[in-house]
Amino acid sequence: MNKPKYPRFSLRSEFIFPCDKVAYAARQPYRRGQDVVTLRYTFKEIKDEIAKIVPKEIEYSVELEAGNIAIFTPTPDEFGGGRGLVGEIAKKIRRRLVVRPSSDVMLDEQSAQRIIHDVMPESVGLDSMYFDRCTCEVTILVNDPGEAVGRRGSRLKELRDKIGWLVKVERKPPIMSSTVHDIRQYRAANWEDRKKLLKSFGLNIHRPQRPGQSWARVTALGSYREVGRACHLVTTNESRVMIDVGVNIASDTDPMPFFTAPEALPLEKLDAVVLTHSHLDHAGMLPVLFKYGYRGPVYCTSPTRDLMLLLQKDYLKVGGAEGKLAPYSMEDIRQTMLHVVDVEWGETTDITPDVKLTFSNAGHILGSSSVHLHIGEGKHNIVFSGDQKYEKSWLFDAANVRFPRCETLVLESTYGASGDYQPSREEANQELQDIVRRTIERGGKMICPVFAVGRSQEVMIAIDELFRSGEVKPVPVWLDGMIQEATAIHAAHPNYLTSKLRRSLLTDDGENPFTSEWFRQVKGRDMRESIVMDNSPCIVLATSGMLNGGPVMEYFKNWASEPRNSLCFVGYQAEGTLGRRLQKGFGEVPMIIDGKTEMVKIGCEMVTIDGFSGHSDRRQLLEFVEQMNPKPKNIICHHGDYLKCNELGHSLREKFRCRTYAPKNLETVRLM
Repeated sequence: MNKPKYPRFSLRSEFIFPCDKVAYAARQPYRRGQDVVTLRYTFKEIKDEIAKIVPKEIEYSVELEAGNIAIFTPTPDEFGGGRGLVGEIAKKIRRRLVVRPSSDVMLDEQSAQRIIHDVMPESVGLDSMYFDRCTCEVTILVNDPGEAVGRRGSRLKELRDKIGWLVKVERKPPIMSSTVHDIRQYRAANWEDRKKLLKSFGLNIHRPQRPGQSWARVTALGSYREVGRACHLVTTNESRVMIDVGVNIASDTDPMPFFTAPEALPLEKLDAVVLTHSHLDHAGMLPVLFKYGYRGPVYCTSPTRDLMLLLQKDYLKVGGAEGKLAPYSMEDIRQTMLHVVDVEWGETTDITPDVKLTFSNAGHILGSSSVHLHIGEGKHNIVFSGDQKYEKSWLFDAANVRFPRCETLVLESTYGASGDYQPSREEANQELQDIVRRTIERGGKMICPVFAVGRSQEVMIAIDELFRSGEVKPVPVWLDGMIQEATAIHAAHPNYLTSKLRRSLLTDDGENPFTSEWFRQVKGRDMRESIVMDNSPCIVLATSGMLNGGPVMEYFKNWASEPRNSLCFVGYQAEGTLGRRLQKGFGEVPMIIDGKTEMVKIGCEMVTIDGFSGHSDRRQLLEFVEQMNPKPKNIICHHGDYLKCNELGHSLREKFRCRTYAPKNLETVRLM
């Protein structure tokens, strides 16, 4: 067996030529004088151009991996060494390149596993490893990544030379996620299908150019003049890209986006789907596309992929428990996972022949992203803000405001009305600590309905801070529903968190709030019932965040009438939900108890803390646009009722002298 040699050490899963430079180049048309040379190659033309550069004595093959060009070779050093072949190729074709070892130099998994155990000393704390033949990569989880890598990457290089696989070293998370494990196992088991799919995605991206004048437009398929079921369709003369595919959680009669609109049909002809984040109102109906024939790529960040699986499975589970007809099955979810293409923040990739995609931080939840689309060799650039937060929180940095270019901004307007101002994170933290203190002092129990993703982790940090300070005697904090698993997914993606929290997770410095002793997982119905019957003070963080189902209902119906207890809302309560009715002042609400409808009286202290929202308020939305570089010429307002979209649009138009729109669902705005 020929042993591949790697020219340099890198923790990346593949050898990639200077990504930033290539990514920037890929976004720019090549200019010669005043003429623009369109760098548009078919797959055959790409292979022909590479053949002109690579010497004939070097053995290699070229494959497509969606928007990436993959070069497989038994001698990777020939491409990355002194010859500088990768740089020369990238400069010529202006596409993202990855170099992978060919299959004939890769050991079988069992042999590779034995060698990894032999090379890695016990002191590194080797925990587990995952092999993926689709990417020719093995991911190793250890307690000490620095020692596993070795001085100047010596141990990693030795390992690569012996087993032939690309090696990725990761620190073992403090909390292990079963979701991340299952996804890795599933993708590894179906690597041949994934490889075929990536090639088919790539062939579609690199198809021959269609004749005709360039144009682009956005069609509103959901979340316009409403909150929920976010869905946009970007159509050009060459491609169709769907941004988000959400569900209206508050509606049982009309939960889906307008899939039947002529612009969206047939679904199997869509070129790509892009997700801003994992919340159900943005990704909950994605499996429906696969149920009805879509087989194209789904682009999102890796945390969005993991959280999306968690939330979609729970959506089916909760709906089944309530006797609702499921809009899709687990098989549709599995099919979705097979078609996901991971794109991390800052990476630019081709997703259709005339559209390039770049994700950047949106500050909303883990992995949430604004979407930058570069259309038609720079003819138009559009940014979808997604749900965003332009304020640093305990978990995330503020939303990114710098983009290469932006002619059109599609901006959320959840809190866009003139009176929509929220307290700061510090004020919200103080409010939460005050109600915790009051509840514990009177010997009560606090119910906090939370969304499993984002808000629950921030509340955990605030409570942890209070208990560590010694101001309040700690009490058990019960985590019910998906909160513990969602927290484990946060721990598996430290690079998407603030530097302080990331450092705590990676160094195990004892300050990690997620592993504090007062946080305890509720395991099953029997444990839940025992907590309900226990009279001692405690705090319960439980899903769902809008009191429209889930385990929180059990605590609510048993504790809501007791004056010493408290009910604390920290997230948005949509119209039609039980949470919104309580916020409006309902003194009693009907609930099903032991198969009978009974009225539950509300006697507990009830508080709404707005500062924990993952959405920007009006002030932050205006500041976000003011700080954007460059400034958009057009702004489309959505994800808010008509009043909020209209008010925000009017203010933006007056302040920044730009064109603004607040279209209704099924309306189309032409961009160029």
